[in-house]
Amino acid sequence: MTTVKKTYPVLHMSCASCAASAESILQAQEGVVSAAVNFANTSAAVEFDPEKTDSTALQKALQSVGYDLVIDESEEAHAELEARQQADFQALQRQVILALALALPVMLIGMLAMDMPYANEIMWVLTTPVMLLPGRRFFVSAWKQLKHRTANMDTLVALSTGVAYGMSVFNTLFPHYWHERGLHGHVYFEAAAVVIAFILLGKWLEEKAKRGTASALKKLMGMQAKVATRLNEYGFPETVRISDIQAGDKLQVRAGEKVPVDGKIVEGESFIDESSMTGEPLPAFKQAGDTVWAGTMNGNNPFVMEAVQVGSRTLLAQIIQKVQEAQGSKAPIQQLADRIAAVFVPVVIGISLLTFAVWYAFGEPMQGLFAAITVLVIACPCALGLATPTAIMVGIGKGAEKGILIKDAASLELAKKMDVLVVDKTGTLTQGKPKVVHYQWFTDSAEQQSAAALLAAIEQQTQHPLAEAIVHHLAEQGIAAANVSGSFESIGGKGIRATVGGATYHVGSAQLMREAGIALPDELTSTQTAQTQVFFADSSRLLAAFALQDLPKPEAAEAIRQLTDMGIAVHMLTGDNHATAQAIAKELGIAHFQAEVLPHQKADYIAELQAQGHTVGMAGDGINDSAALARADVGIAMARGADIAIDAAAVTLMHNDLRKIPEAIHLSRRTAAAIRQNLFWAFIYNIIGIPVAAGLLYPFTGFMLNPMLAGAAMALSSVSVVSNSLRLKWA
Repeated sequence: MTTVKKTYPVLHMSCASCAASAESILQAQEGVVSAAVNFANTSAAVEFDPEKTDSTALQKALQSVGYDLVIDESEEAHAELEARQQADFQALQRQVILALALALPVMLIGMLAMDMPYANEIMWVLTTPVMLLPGRRFFVSAWKQLKHRTANMDTLVALSTGVAYGMSVFNTLFPHYWHERGLHGHVYFEAAAVVIAFILLGKWLEEKAKRGTASALKKLMGMQAKVATRLNEYGFPETVRISDIQAGDKLQVRAGEKVPVDGKIVEGESFIDESSMTGEPLPAFKQAGDTVWAGTMNGNNPFVMEAVQVGSRTLLAQIIQKVQEAQGSKAPIQQLADRIAAVFVPVVIGISLLTFAVWYAFGEPMQGLFAAITVLVIACPCALGLATPTAIMVGIGKGAEKGILIKDAASLELAKKMDVLVVDKTGTLTQGKPKVVHYQWFTDSAEQQSAAALLAAIEQQTQHPLAEAIVHHLAEQGIAAANVSGSFESIGGKGIRATVGGATYHVGSAQLMREAGIALPDELTSTQTAQTQVFFADSSRLLAAFALQDLPKPEAAEAIRQLTDMGIAVHMLTGDNHATAQAIAKELGIAHFQAEVLPHQKADYIAELQAQGHTVGMAGDGINDSAALARADVGIAMARGADIAIDAAAVTLMHNDLRKIPEAIHLSRRTAAAIRQNLFWAFIYNIIGIPVAAGLLYPFTGFMLNPMLAGAAMALSSVSVVSNSLRLKWA
């Protein structure tokens, strides 16, 4: 079955219970494999079978219960959605100002001047606009939920303020009703007005803070060019939208402009700032034939490029998509909070009714009403719903800013448990570019020139990194490859045998030389260094010997030290010989290593570590080490320019800097700590707040929580959770 994965914006959600409801509706649809609704970034990540359902069907399913799905993926729809969200935010801001302006005098009268003439009537006049204008959103939403037999945070607010307002109006119009029964009919106008004002203020602060959690993604999106200059069939420039560019189009990039799409330069040359992609601080010189990436910044020279990857296929677009998917994913720790949020509102309503019933049974109906209202006001599923996703959004966004692409929330959570990191040597710990560090010729000077030209010609027949290094070394000596013809035979793992002009030549390892009957001096075969030797011989004698070394990356030793200090054991695996592996391990301070390991054996090695109870990470190039990366608990792919293997591992390091590995683990630990803190406070808030609101302390201390204070506490609970997550941005 071929499935489709899509992430859609979700509209009209007001709390975590809404997210749980929307998620259950989507999961119930035929053809949906999985669905995850994220309240923090108001999105739904859905995987479905396109033969059984589609985006329109999913949209209709959510619309049937009062929510909506934005399925239009065009730039115009995206811009319209952003404009709508901005307008909603500004409308909320106006509602907060109006509610506070009206609620403040109501609160002052209710607390300080209840004995003034017409106090109840004045509060009624001031509270009614609060209920009808800023408070209208809660009642409309609650009515929609009721029609579909569901409930959410708005239901609690509408019930509590509606009951408080209705009872207050009744007591204002018919005060004698309670007097005749020996009771005093209190009014709760100040509770209704202030609760709505505080909850709206909390929502505004929450929305403002949530915008901060998405700032990293907005920065990535801001890197995308909006328009480009395309050369038409006559060679004249025309301005077009990015979405109109097709592969093969010729584009003109002026000085100081962003590169619009991925492609190759066909005319001109320039320095391009690629720090956003590669992490290199200095601009890279690019000329005809070189690759350029969307979102990078051109220097001071214009050039013409040919579009190769456009739209969602550009590297930048893939990164943005991966960050969006990761921020919308759910960590395993969130499952408990989701289960509680799904039943939270009905349970709270039940507790509220029970509270009233208990107080009524003890002959205190007014006190019971007061307590029941306070229970509805103080309960907050939003803090639970926001605890994990806000931290995940900030953590993954922070990683993206640092060049650390994290595939999903589960990987972010799992990375903190890592206690062993398995590292590939070539290209990960080392630069991946062998260099000739020593060489010796065993011919006279007259023969050496022609032999060197012949060697360059033979080595050009293979793409092996050692052969390329020798060709490069000879070129630096001013020796060009001879123009020869003959037969060339590659001998796997050993070297190459060539027949040129009737003569046979061998280029390769000591083992190849021995098999060919070529005697080697003892001092050349007893090396215990990190160098790799390549020999060049004819059919009877040794002509030259080269020592090559793949040098460790400058930051490798520091990265290994940081990992060790974090309590993570580093194991190096390599297909190289034991002597080379031992020398590299000693130089970098690696205690555990294995040499002459084949790719499939790396995965087996990781499985053995996991069987011993370790949580294992694997760092490699994401291509040759794909089996090991997939086997590891946390696979870390080292980026290699345009060949970046975004899908090869749980974590991809854009900057190819080993120090990003301990940085990624540190980020994981900080994010996991923020999640635990958020969940702790969200649970504690509700566990303590609801019983106190119900009047649990009253028999012992005479304390009853005021609904106004409950409203403020509820609003602040969500804000505090989001604010704690935002601390990750500056950690």
